[in-house]
Amino acid sequence: MNSRLSDRVADNTLVSSRPSGMKGKIKHRIWASILSLLLWGIIDITVSVGFAPTALALEYNKEILVEADFSGRDLTDSSFTKANLRQSNFSHTNLRGVSFFAANLESANLEGSDLTNATLDSARLIKANLTNAVLEGAFAANAKFDGAIIDGADFTDVLLRQDEQKKLCQVAQGTNPTTKRDTRDTLFCS
Repeated sequence: MNSRLSDRVADNTLVSSRPSGMKGKIKHRIWASILSLLLWGIIDITVSVGFAPTALALEYNKEILVEADFSGRDLTDSSFTKANLRQSNFSHTNLRGVSFFAANLESANLEGSDLTNATLDSARLIKANLTNAVLEGAFAANAKFDGAIIDGADFTDVLLRQDEQKKLCQVAQGTNPTTKRDTRDTLFCS
């Protein structure tokens, strides 16, 4: 019995000889873990709801993004080289300096987007909606605009093939609400 009593006393001595800060450290780690999980949960909800900070210079090269919604975003200097963006929504999007080299933008909505200095070389903009878009300084050599809606689009200083420029002049009308430039004037239509 004496040995049991001494074991108990020894056990209590061991327990009481633990540094008092050890329980505090364990509690601190538990709270830190809980707060970390809570923070990640808030970030996850924020991203899902769409209030995430704007990501710049993203790469979507060779991606299949049919019917993707990029509307209202800031995609400055991003790259969509050879991406399939058929029927995607880029309305009211900042696309300054974006590369759409050889991208398929067939039936894409680019209404009110800013494509200043964008690369559209070899892009397919067939039946694309470019209403009120600003394409100032864009490089669009070899781009195809068959059936595109260009009402109010600004083509100032856009490098186009002559045959595409003539096709666009046949349907050009309106004035860009942002730049106040007439579409026909920016295309040098006669």
